[in-house]
Amino acid sequence: MRAPRSSAIAVAAAALAVPLFAGCGGDPAKEGSPGGDRATGGATGGATGGSAAPARPQASWIPGFVAGMSLPEKVGQLFVPTFSTQAAAQSMIKRYKVGGLIYFPGNMRTPAQTAAQSNALQKSSKVPLLLGVDEEQGIVSRTPFITAFPGNMALGATRRPADAQAAAQVTGTELRAVGINQNYAPVADVNVNPANPVIGVRSFGSDPALVSQMLRAAIAGYQAAGVAATAKHFPGHGDTDTDSHTGLPVIKHSRAEWERLDAPPFKAAVAGDVDAIMSAHIVVPKLDGSGDPSTLSRKVLTGLLRDSLGYKGVVVTDSLLMAGARKKYGDSVVPVRAINASADQLLMPPSLPRAYDAVLKAVRDGRISERRLNEAVTRILQLKERRGLFRGTRVDPGRADQVVGSKGNKATVRQVAEHAVTLIRNEGGVLPLKRRPVYVSGPQSGVLAAALRREGVRTVGSVNAAGAAVLTTLDSGAATTAARVRTLASKPVIVAALGRPYDLDKAGQAKAALATYSSGSPALNALAKALAGTIKPTGKLPVPAAGKPPGTGLTY
Repeated sequence: MRAPRSSAIAVAAAALAVPLFAGCGGDPAKEGSPGGDRATGGATGGATGGSAAPARPQASWIPGFVAGMSLPEKVGQLFVPTFSTQAAAQSMIKRYKVGGLIYFPGNMRTPAQTAAQSNALQKSSKVPLLLGVDEEQGIVSRTPFITAFPGNMALGATRRPADAQAAAQVTGTELRAVGINQNYAPVADVNVNPANPVIGVRSFGSDPALVSQMLRAAIAGYQAAGVAATAKHFPGHGDTDTDSHTGLPVIKHSRAEWERLDAPPFKAAVAGDVDAIMSAHIVVPKLDGSGDPSTLSRKVLTGLLRDSLGYKGVVVTDSLLMAGARKKYGDSVVPVRAINASADQLLMPPSLPRAYDAVLKAVRDGRISERRLNEAVTRILQLKERRGLFRGTRVDPGRADQVVGSKGNKATVRQVAEHAVTLIRNEGGVLPLKRRPVYVSGPQSGVLAAALRREGVRTVGSVNAAGAAVLTTLDSGAATTAARVRTLASKPVIVAALGRPYDLDKAGQAKAALATYSSGSPALNALAKALAGTIKPTGKLPVPAAGKPPGTGLTY
């Protein structure tokens, strides 16, 4: 039985200490200065400890810098729009003085191209840009060339904060190498509703303590790589049966339930000095009875997040394109209400000209106070300073190709995927498979069968010729999974959930049940090794599944 690669995380962490872009660091005598050559800057990072909101010393030059900005320049800093082409982005920078931009797959072809584009965008802006991306890993991955990790629920199953930190630091290092300096991750939601259509395996689990622990480790990993982490979605999106992309969810938690279930990860994020927190387009009547989504709620963003939790950093809205943000108010009202609620960054407005003009007009006529505007701009500039952007933004396109997808990064992925495999049931010692021929069926069955053969397991083309059947599921639902298990029950059935482990809830006829929480190649390779007995499964359920409570995990 081959021993797991226990040193891969440590090796990757050591490799990450090497500067990854030109001019990493800076002259300590010039720390906090907006001057210097922005063509040769680097990352700063790290997360502080403590159980309360850490102090955020403000660079002494920022108030004067804000005072010297024009009103249109200040308003522009609030916006983070999408863009179709580099030329379109540069036009928005010139016309609206936007404070940031968000990347999507259509904006990125290769690491070198993305790095060069980031350099061009930064060069177009008087104030350094926050270039962001929604790179959660797992099922929400926007960077086409990123080293792909299983998502948060797989990390939760490892029960190893070091894995969460290493995965985030590898991801952050690759993002920063291509000029991306803000990630809209990690997810802080506690997934207590198996029917949740929008979170699911994006969550670390259903236990607030586990989610808090893994979240804080991920924040530390991103920020050590020089990338601003963004904990989301405040005040907590884990118990909804409506997708806020298409509707306005209502969460019925009492204040006490919110304190017990939803708040702990955000408290951990604040204590971990997270750079940004994203608001959710959800209604929680016991927190604000107005019916406003939390993104537009002063009671939620100011009363809870700022006052109760003591958060002093940047608040960014979830995408303002989403139905949850637009259901109650028009597109000219939403950005004004969000700023007055205590949001600082306005992400993906449906129409940048319309939203920009609405905020500019609101400041001029007093509906947004100049004090509130200055407060938001100051937080944004302070974040840019924390990430070293005023000391340089240029990245090396040639170096980006070397950093992204390195052998060390891929080794870290393999180890995380192997740690996540969770064995939930193993009746009669049906696993490991040993020498019996196996029939493989379900999503990704061809990839899994090939991986099994590499581990010395013989696969056959029909269940009648097999000694056992391996059935994969991918968010097919518990009832469908149970019906598929019954069709194969002439042989011992081993069912493996490649997505939500809730698929296993009615699979009682299966002799063995496992979960990988991911259908990517690293997870399938790790599953094959566990089925073959090449590695011992060590994962533990991060949510209840297959009739078992969180924490369940068998081994050989």
